[in-house]
Amino acid sequence: MTLQGGEKLKKVTKINQNSNNYQKHSKLRVAAYCRVSTDSDEQMLSLEAQVKHYEAYIKANPDWAFAGLYYDEGITGTKKEKRPELLRMISDCEDKKIDFIVTKSISRFARNTTDCLELVRKLIGLGIFIYFEKENINTGSMESELMLSILSGLAESESISISENNKWSVQRRFQNGTYKISSPPYGYDSVDGKLTINEDQAEIVRFIFAEILSGKGTQKIADDLNQRGVPTQKGGKWRSTTIRGMASNEKYTGDAIFQKTYTDNSFNRHINNGEKDQYLFKGHHEAIISHDEFEAAQAIIEQRGREKGIKKNTSKYLNRYPFSGKIICSECGGKFKRRVMTSGKHKITWSCSTHISDIDRCSMKSIPEAQIEYAFVTMINKLIFGHKLVLKPLLDSLTGMNSEDSLSKIQEIDKKIEENGEQQNVLSGLRAKGYLDPAVYKKGNNELLNELERLKQQKESLMRLLSSDDETQKFVNELLRFTSKSPMLLEFNSDVFDRFVDHITVYSREEIRFALKCGITLKERLVK
Repeated sequence: MTLQGGEKLKKVTKINQNSNNYQKHSKLRVAAYCRVSTDSDEQMLSLEAQVKHYEAYIKANPDWAFAGLYYDEGITGTKKEKRPELLRMISDCEDKKIDFIVTKSISRFARNTTDCLELVRKLIGLGIFIYFEKENINTGSMESELMLSILSGLAESESISISENNKWSVQRRFQNGTYKISSPPYGYDSVDGKLTINEDQAEIVRFIFAEILSGKGTQKIADDLNQRGVPTQKGGKWRSTTIRGMASNEKYTGDAIFQKTYTDNSFNRHINNGEKDQYLFKGHHEAIISHDEFEAAQAIIEQRGREKGIKKNTSKYLNRYPFSGKIICSECGGKFKRRVMTSGKHKITWSCSTHISDIDRCSMKSIPEAQIEYAFVTMINKLIFGHKLVLKPLLDSLTGMNSEDSLSKIQEIDKKIEENGEQQNVLSGLRAKGYLDPAVYKKGNNELLNELERLKQQKESLMRLLSSDDETQKFVNELLRFTSKSPMLLEFNSDVFDRFVDHITVYSREEIRFALKCGITLKERLVK
């Protein structure tokens, strides 16, 4: 292959290595992988420079032998199947023609998180490591599990910012009261984007407020409505939390407060207690309840909450323990509750609330608190040990994000979600016709459901990252400062946990994952 002035090459193949490279088997056979985003003349002309760079870079090391350059041109890089040279390089790795790989960056190697982790794992399994120049990361220099976790965090955080025009569009609609409420509260219907009173439901709303003002508790009101057979908005049962939520919803007065919740850098929704601007639009729609009735009901609910130790605007009792409200079940999405085992040896465990109430709805078993604490200490110590190779590259990567890649990823995920639904329908049809054994159906359906949950989490992560770049950088900086100065933890520290961990997801009695406030999720095994 030759490159001459101005000539445009539509396909560039592997540059054959010099046969002399293999004369000495003691040398490490090093290949390079490149990719450019377009097939423009400028990009194609840069190939010559890349070839010279990697040839010189590899041959400068006396222990290395140039094993060739693999190059994909004019390809987005979102799917490994569309990158023939990458696949050919992997094939050559399998054929033991390559010992080590160098590439410019994680984003050039793989834009798709799943593909990136899959390829890295595959190569590590073959005993072949990758050096990412930009991030200064060598997959062979750290404990593999941590490295893969960090690669995942980097890949998921690759496209973080959203168009300022879109942000301003939403903010302006908040400000002028034209933001359309997609999910109207009970008592209202949405007609052409405007809230209109549903009289049948409005009567129930007035009844609820009247009962609160008469002194009845929210649980008693919920029980009365269930006994009367009154359905909720979604056709379910009334609960005390539903009643309290309605009693605090200003929309029943005709007013509308926009941005009552916000999303943090770890992709979780929170009640907005002043962290973000809120927008009050008076007389936004027709009222069901007067302002006086609303304020009086609010006062009663808040007083009852103070008496019971319940936080305002939530159903959660005041957290007395570090893990309270922060452990989530991967199977059903329920929160874990703290339990003290009194039979035999005194032991504190955390159990899924759904499993406690109905074992048939969730099979997740309880896990000892001591194991969770030990896993956290292990995770933090890994970060302390590898902060230079982990957090600094992550921080650097956050400065070069763009929204186009994220939006492209979201579209790709949406397509996969659609395909997942089609596959579920096929399975259900085969089962209904008696073509599938129940055990085979259950296994296949569970795999699809797990895949669907993973896709939804990826999509949510990308969408949240689009609007949280400043917050993400702040938390990464904070974690980097801590891990660079802190000695190894010898025991569980609740302050450190609360400072850096957003939540924990339990996958089994053997595996949990820590979702950090900086956007990284790290997997740890529970040690019994």
